[in-house]
Amino acid sequence: MSPPPFSGLSASSHSFGVVVQSRRIARVVVVLLAVAALGAVGVAAWRRFRARLTANSLVLNETLPVHSKWWRDHAKEKGDLLYVAIGDSAAQGIGASLPNRSYVGVLADEIRAVTGRTLRVVNLSVSGATVELAVRDQLPRFVKLEPDIVTVAIGANDIALWDPVAFERGIREIFAALPSHALVADLPYFYFPRNERKVAVANGIVRRVAAEHGLTVVPLHAETKHQGIPGILTQFAIDLFHPNDHGYRVWANAFAPSLAAQLVERFETPEVVR
Repeated sequence: MSPPPFSGLSASSHSFGVVVQSRRIARVVVVLLAVAALGAVGVAAWRRFRARLTANSLVLNETLPVHSKWWRDHAKEKGDLLYVAIGDSAAQGIGASLPNRSYVGVLADEIRAVTGRTLRVVNLSVSGATVELAVRDQLPRFVKLEPDIVTVAIGANDIALWDPVAFERGIREIFAALPSHALVADLPYFYFPRNERKVAVANGIVRRVAAEHGLTVVPLHAETKHQGIPGILTQFAIDLFHPNDHGYRVWANAFAPSLAAQLVERFETPEVVR
């Protein structure tokens, strides 16, 4: 019987192949161990990050009664004009260095500057409010007032447990109670695609219902989206959810053009006094 081809090299070739294969396996093992180590470091870092955010959120939670009392106290001040705000923790100014550095406070300063008049601010907002809670808690108080200026920014808290039917029902109740000069904001930019899909539906509802009632929608979503990634680094408070002073000025900027035009049209302002 003839020997198999290359039989004289079979033993050495086999040994060489085993060595090469062993080295490849070793390299794969090293890579896998490195990936596992990096994964463990990443998981640990993520847990520390989440723990820090939780701690920071608790810090901001301690400011809730402080801000609420500040707005209640200042609602007692008299003014030539009455500005009423419906909203949630953003209107309260959670995350700002002071309550009046919320977008409501910034807009109040703008109203005083443009009109040259004193202003009473009644901030009906409640931290954590959803559209449904605004209907329950804020609307009954709102209908007893006769405001000269109205802003509404509500709905961001609805995204967590999103129910478009309940959202539209609540938006319809709120918008039906507003005067025609009220300014309503769409929802801000949420950065993550999963949330942004819900926000797109919510903002479609806001615009459609606002159009039915002849209300002006201010472009909060576009204004906050325009800030891009740098906005995450410079415009959020320590919980990375609420705006900081800078972020609230961005919110106020969304309202500013429509507000200024309305003030000049509806009130005698220093710019048009003859």
